[in-house]
Order: sequence, then C-alpha cells, then structure tokens
Amino acid sequence: MTDNSNEITNKGKELDEGSHISSSTDLGDEQRVKVLSPGMLVVKRFIRNRLAILGLVIILFMFLFSFLGGVLSPYDETQVFKHIGTMSKEYASITHNEVYRFTGLQESNYTGAAHSQFVLARNAGKDTFSSGEDQYYIVEEADELYRIFTSVPIATVLNFRGVTSINPMEGEVISTELASMAELAINNREAQFMVEDEIYTIRQSGREYILGRTEPVAVETKYIVDPAKADANIDYEFTYEAEKAFRDGDMDSFEAGGIRYGMERKGNLAVIYSGEGGNREEYAIFSRLSIQPISQDVFLTVDFKKELSKAIENRERSFLFPDSQGNQVEYELSRLNNVYTVKTETETHLISIHEQPSWDHWLGTDKHGMDVLTRLMYGGRISLTIGFIVVLLESILGIIMGGLAGYFGKWVDMVIMRIVDVFNCIPFLPLLIILGAVMDQLEVAPQLRIYFLMLILGLMSWPGIARMVRGQILSLREQEFMLAAEATGISVSRRIFKHLVPNVVPQLIVFATMGLGSVILYESTLSFLGLGVKFPLASWGNIISGVSTAYEMTNFWFVWIPAGMLILLTVLGFNFVGDGLRDAFDPKMKR
Repeated sequence: MTDNSNEITNKGKELDEGSHISSSTDLGDEQRVKVLSPGMLVVKRFIRNRLAILGLVIILFMFLFSFLGGVLSPYDETQVFKHIGTMSKEYASITHNEVYRFTGLQESNYTGAAHSQFVLARNAGKDTFSSGEDQYYIVEEADELYRIFTSVPIATVLNFRGVTSINPMEGEVISTELASMAELAINNREAQFMVEDEIYTIRQSGREYILGRTEPVAVETKYIVDPAKADANIDYEFTYEAEKAFRDGDMDSFEAGGIRYGMERKGNLAVIYSGEGGNREEYAIFSRLSIQPISQDVFLTVDFKKELSKAIENRERSFLFPDSQGNQVEYELSRLNNVYTVKTETETHLISIHEQPSWDHWLGTDKHGMDVLTRLMYGGRISLTIGFIVVLLESILGIIMGGLAGYFGKWVDMVIMRIVDVFNCIPFLPLLIILGAVMDQLEVAPQLRIYFLMLILGLMSWPGIARMVRGQILSLREQEFMLAAEATGISVSRRIFKHLVPNVVPQLIVFATMGLGSVILYESTLSFLGLGVKFPLASWGNIISGVSTAYEMTNFWFVWIPAGMLILLTVLGFNFVGDGLRDAFDPKMKR
C-alpha cells in the first residue's frame, strides 16, 4: 500500500513539474500566456493589431523624416535659390513735363519755397509775390517762360498833391526820363515799368514810395535742359539763352558765359553742342521730356535720348539702340497717363520660383524660391513638437484638476467643474483670431509665436482630460485598495498621485495619443489661416497656405499635396496607435 502511494505521489510530482515547463518562445503559447505580466499582455494585444503597427511605423517614419531629415538635408529651411536669367526690367522713365521748373542764380536766395509762391501768384494772375522777407516780381518773357526779379532800392519818392520829389540813394543817379516814368507809374498805380530795356519797380512804404532797380534771380520754364556731360554747367544764363534761341526758329546758336553754343532742332527737341567744326561735342538736350534712368549706375547718352524722343514723337512701342558692345538691344516703350516707361530684357539673378521637381530639388521650390522637401522636414519638426508639448501640457493640467475634483468631491468638485464649463463655453476659433491679430499688431517674432500657440492650445484643451480623470477617480476612490491606503495614514497627495492617477494612465495614454492627431490638425488649420506659425518658419499648415490661388493649386501640385499627405498620414498614424492602445488596455479583449 505504501509503495503504491509513493509511486502515485512521484508521478503526480513529475506531472506537475512537466505541466509548468514550456520550451516554446511563441507569445501565443497557452502556458506562456498564463504567466505573462499585465504589461506583456498589453504589448501582445497591441502587436497583434496590424493597424496599430502600421500607425507606429508611420509615426516613426515621420519623426525620422522631420528630425533626422533636416540634419541630412544639404539645404537650410529659409535658403532661397536663384539662377541667372533674363527678365524685362525698367530701364528709364520719361515724363512729359507740365510743371514749371526754375534755375536760379547761385548768389540768389531763390529756393523751392519761393518757387511755390511763384506758382500760386501766377495762377492768381499776380505779377508780384513774397517769400520770407524778399519781394519778387514776375516778368513774362514768352508763353510759359518767366523771369523772376528782385528789386534793389535806388531812391525814395514823395508825391504830395501832384508834386513829386525824388531823393536818390547814395551813389545813385536818377535821370530825367526815369524820374518822369516813376511819377507816371505812381499816378497810374503801376508796380513796375521799363526804361531803356531795364525794369524798375515802385512800391509804397508809408507816405513815401520806394523806387527800385530790378535784378534777375531765376528763370521759370516748363522746358528741361538735360546735360549730356557730367561737368556741364547748366546755370541761369545758359537756361535763359537756350530758351530764347529755341523759341526763335531762326537762331541756330547762342552765347552764355562767354561761350558760343550751337543748337540743332529735331521736332520738339533740340541738341545743344559746344565747340565748333571737328571739335563740336554734344553738351545738352533741350526738350519738355524729363528722362531719368531707373538705376543711378546707368548713364543715358544723348544719342539714346534722341532715339527715345523720336520713338515717343512717332508713338512707337519699341525701338532698337546699340549697347556698349555694339549689340542691338530692343527697348519696349509703354505709357501710363503722362509717364512713359522704358523696359528691356536684362540678365539678372532671378529667384527660382515654383521650379518643377528635379534632381536638385526633389519636390521643386515654392513661391519664395525655397526647397519644398527641406521645408517639409523642418515643418514636421514644428508640427510634431507643438503636438507633443500641447498634449503634455493639457495632460498635466487635466490630471491635476481632474484628480482634485474626483478625490475631494463636494464643493471642490463643483468649483473645478464650473471652471471646466467656462472653458468649454469659450469660442475657441474667434479667440485665436483675436490673439493672432494682437500678436500681428505687436509684431511678435515668429519664434515666439510658436510658444504662445502651444500655450494657448494647451490651456484651452485640458477640460476634456480633466473630465475623464475625474470620472475614473470617482469610481476608483471607493474601492478596497483606497480604503487600505487611507487606513495606513498615507497623505492625500500620495493617495491621489501615487495610487489613483496611475490607475488612470492607460486611459490617459489612449486619450493623449488620439488627441495628438487633433492638435496637429488644429495647428495646421491655424497656420493655414495665418494665425499660427509665421513665415519664414515652416509648418505643414503654412506651407499649404502658400498656395492661395486656383492657378497655383492646379499647376504647382508639388507644393501643397506632399504637405497635405504628411498631415493625413501623421493623423492617421496617431489614430491607429490610439485605437490599438485602447484595444490593448481593454481587459475584455480576448487573449
């Protein structure tokens, strides 16, 4: 009997020992599953979910693409690419002058302020005007040609009951003719008169009159003297004599400053020459056209101005003119109101805007001439970083507020839940629009806007997590392990954050993973609306917002479609992982 019982006992021991030994490495082995920890069970369930693995692969790829790709890329985030090409650039501008311009004597005080007073006086039909303490007189020499004089006192005149007495200034001699003409001007109340081709003025000062001899100070005309040489001396005398010679059709020369100048008329334009015979040189152009180069580095020759004036007179749209190497260059001529613009094809450094995909730029360039692929990499950094920091911030706030509300209950719960209700009632998008406008007005730096964006999104998104944590803790605080923790005298903070919150972590992980995709979508939407990340920093949202017209969307797909696909894949990846974690943490799932 004893032998049989010993045999049975030994067989039972062998059976028991053999039944707990498994040489299989398969996670699905029945005996192995029985001894797996809860964490291993979650991992097993997660791995078994193919969509979750796919989502994990997508997220891993996005992180490598964004953080490692930006390091390996040979280009910078804001690097602008250029190439040498030709483009139609403005070369010169021409205005048909319709305003008066003045040329004054160097020693005179005639300035722009006096010129403005001349224009007002002429429009009012007056022949005198004042500027500062100076009195000026207008003499019309010809149509749209005026000379401006100032008066130098030479005598005082008393006129009492028809009797005139003239007292000359020291050193001045008053002729009989001048005295009689002055008396006549006083009786006729004239401000100026002429004696022997000299102009004299009469003005009243108290009970006496001041007789003055005029001296020229400036000439006012609508014609422009454009120098052909940098050292050309275009002074008052030259301008006045050139104007008189041009208006006199029979004159082909004039003298100014003791130098004889020749004049050759070509329609409404005249070329003025210095020197004679074989030494004759082009000195200036006289016309109503104001011809100015767009760049200060360009000097327009007289021959070019002559061809340009001829083209304008003949109403031509373009003309040919040789450059410094003798090559014929075509210049286009356009007109807007009274202004002509000359354009020509010029070699210059052009920005490579919307360049098609190539070996140098795999996804082409955007409208700023930046590499699209590189900006997608750096944009992924911004989008993913904002997503994770916002989720971390809202999780911390949600755990603290939800944990306090769920554990203490009563008035603490009521106050925190009313705060949650207030946050839920705030119109999120209008608030962001207002804050975005405020940051634009304050000119907040693009780098600083990112932190403000993360802070705003985090502060506005925590109420959802707080509600979830509160609900879980309300059910957990009544269980036996919490009664035991309270009985052992553990502090309230340790009970909440050491025993209650860890039991909510699985739900928090699922909630946070699912929320990551939503935050990335929110950031992309805000950047698309111009409220989020600002140029030149890149995010997937503002990359898409750079394509704002139907023409760009249809012709430059390589700018916005890749960014949209990255957003789509990233959000899908986080959603797949979130679904997988939710199923893995569910204890009702089958093994």
